[in-house]
Parts: sequence; structure tokens; C-alpha cells
Amino acid sequence: MIDHLVYATNDVEATVAELARRLGVEAAAGGRHLGFGTRNALLSLGPTSYLEIIGPDEGQHRPTQGYWYGVENIVTPRLVTWTARVEHLERVAAHAHGEGYNPGDVHNVFRELPDGTKLSWRLTWPTGAGEGLVPNLIEWDDGCPHPASTSPSGVELVQLRGYHPIPESVQPMLEALGTELEIRVAEVPKLVAILDSPYGPIELT
Repeated sequence: MIDHLVYATNDVEATVAELARRLGVEAAAGGRHLGFGTRNALLSLGPTSYLEIIGPDEGQHRPTQGYWYGVENIVTPRLVTWTARVEHLERVAAHAHGEGYNPGDVHNVFRELPDGTKLSWRLTWPTGAGEGLVPNLIEWDDGCPHPASTSPSGVELVQLRGYHPIPESVQPMLEALGTELEIRVAEVPKLVAILDSPYGPIELT
């Protein structure tokens, strides 16, 4: 199941404003990833999924391990990957290992919300596999409200698809995770989300 789409930028506020102009709905501040140097803004894409706009947090030091998704080097904001929600994350990760795909280590992560409370989950570390077409895995901690239900609404995810020069090189990784994504042939790998907005259908890449 698609949990969220990751839209990376080097300027969260500017990107929120630009997306609001395009979509007709403004994303709300999500919070800060303390220790990772990033913050985000969120927009619901329906009852079970959302859009995460992620970029550097000027109030934090640059992390020694580097920013998630290399956000400091993003020139043009873009979809860099997606995240699939699973149950029994360690079991799914172990199965993927058995199928010959390493989904990354499982980490406990939290986000500090604007009101000072924390939202926690477990996540396989972003690997960039398949040029971002292969998802990270996430399992939310019990009792945590899902961002799809707490973020501004009005935009719906209609379709997510990928493009890659060699789609057959990506499919085994998706299958190892038990996930699906339509991938079409193209010279340059990319994700494309079709969104239904108050302004009509919008293609987000």
C-alpha cells in the first residue's frame, strides 16, 4: 500500500507555495526530523496516503551521515521515491533479503510536531534503489495518527507510475518487497503521480 510520496526540495517554504499555486491546496508544516537535519510539510492524498515535501531544516546542523535524499543538492523539486506501508516490517525485510534484495536496515525514527509532541515509526533506510522507483518500507507505531488523516485535504492520488530504461531490472526488487508499480520504458528514470486537485488533474514528477 502506498503510504506516502516523497517530494524533495532545497527550500520547503518555497515549494509549499508553488505546489499550493498548482494544486489549490496548501500543505501544512509536518515537523522536524531531529538529528537528520530535515523538516517537512504534508498534504493528504486520500484516506491512506499523503505527500511529504522534505528539505533541509535551517535550525539544525548538517548531519554527519548526509541529508536524506540529498535534499541540499536538489535544484528543481521532484518526486524522489515513495514509501510503502507494511505490517511486520522486520519480517517483510527478511523476506526481501531471502529473495536477493537488500531493502536497507530498519531504523526507529520520530518527527517532532509543531506543537512539540512526537510521531514515531520504523523505516527501512532510503537506498535509492531502482532510481527511486523501489519504495522504502514503513510501519507506524501503535497509536500514532496517520498523516493522511491529519494533513490538509482536497487532493487525491489517482495513479502512481514509474519510468525506467530497463523496467525488468526494477521489477524483481518490487516483487521481493511484495509491492507493485507500473513501470514504462523511458530514457530517464522518474516517478509520475497523477493527482486530482481543485484545479483538475495535475501531473507531479
